Amino acid sequence: MTTKRRKFTNKFKAMVALAAIREQKTLAELSKEFEVSPNQITQWKQEAIRNMEKAFGGKGDEKSEEDEKAIRKLREKVGELTIERDFFEDACKRLGLT
Repeated sequence: MTTKRRKFTNKFKAMVALAAIREQKTLAELSKEFEVSPNQITQWKQEAIRNMEKAFGGKGDEKSEEDEKAIRKLREKVGELTIERDFFEDACKRLGLT
């Protein structure tokens, strides 16, 4: 006899993890209440604690490679636009348009 694996929503996992973090009930009580193994509850609790930092503004001090590329690209664009603005400002002054 094979048992079918259950799928849990992120909302459910968060609810169980929060209950475990609160420590108002034992793992055995939570396991019985939510019908999930104590090992699974412990895993969700640890994952929630590890990822808690993201809830308060993203990745913390770590910047991903994608973030770095995006920042570099934006700085290049700012540089290009600054050069263009300076060029047109100078041209307008020479033509007496300002």
